[in-house]
Amino acid sequence: MTTENDIVKLITEGIQERKGRKITHVDLSAIESAASGNFIICEGTSSMHVSAIADSIREYLLKEAGIKPYNYDGYRNAQWIVIDYGSAMVHVFLPEVRSLYNLEELWSDAKITEIADID
Repeated sequence: MTTENDIVKLITEGIQERKGRKITHVDLSAIESAASGNFIICEGTSSMHVSAIADSIREYLLKEAGIKPYNYDGYRNAQWIVIDYGSAMVHVFLPEVRSLYNLEELWSDAKITEIADID
């Protein structure tokens, strides 16, 4: 059985497969009002890159663990794509849209972990 930590790790690897940048894990497990236990936030350099990262995450989790998302949205504009895995929500942003919504600040009372970019 795949644990929450496994899912977060797989999502991170899926992001890194397509060179997603500025990956942040927001652990919301201690916050009752949170929609999910984990947010994984990252960004791409263009709308095409944002779509490619989101596709990579979905394909990677399906291939590695047989996990499909419950839902996903945002491909039409590809400025902010969200993928719902139940225990984890993935947010793939364009940099300016990420700054606008600033989810890390919104959930600043959660445990926030920055994951280093790989080049």
